[in-house]
Amino acid sequence: MSLQFVITALVVVLAPGTGVIYTLAIGLGQGRRPALIAAAGCTIGIVPHLMAATFGLAALLHTSALLFQIVKFCGVAYLLYLAWQALRTDGALSVTSERTTQPGWHIARRGMLLNLLNPKLSIFFLALLPPFLSGDPTRATGEMLLMGGVFMVLTFAVFVLYGLFAATARDWVLRSEPVMRWLNRGFAAIFAALAARLTMERAA
Repeated sequence: MSLQFVITALVVVLAPGTGVIYTLAIGLGQGRRPALIAAAGCTIGIVPHLMAATFGLAALLHTSALLFQIVKFCGVAYLLYLAWQALRTDGALSVTSERTTQPGWHIARRGMLLNLLNPKLSIFFLALLPPFLSGDPTRATGEMLLMGGVFMVLTFAVFVLYGLFAATARDWVLRSEPVMRWLNRGFAAIFAALAARLTMERAA
């Protein structure tokens, strides 16, 4: 595994996406521990895509338009559901002055589903990992699993930093009702925009 791969993976992970937005929302709405759980859930959601890329299932998703569309629109529906949850005053992603205590499993499950229902992740791994392989066919599977593991570690570390930042900003945010209201609207708009962007994705 090369340093170039680590740098490339870090750049990819740092770019805000659905997992980052979800972790930020949880950190702002519920605090540090829930943010850590959200980061873990999003990271675990990567595992099926990594396995698919490693063992060739991503190629099936890439070539099957129907399968890709099914997964894609499940992801779109889930993102719109999260947008609705951000808008509701008692929603799971709503930032309010009252600290809500949701079961950790619920927080982790939402994070896992966010990544699990994104079909582009499998294709992303299929495109990202092979160029960094050594060229030895007997080591390819192990190398892809190792690189995928490093990618997951980087994902978790970066998401934790985002989550802790949001949790630290929570006390300041809670001082202003207008700020909380606009944050909820902002998160809802971002999730809706991500859903709209996902509808435009194609398998190839």
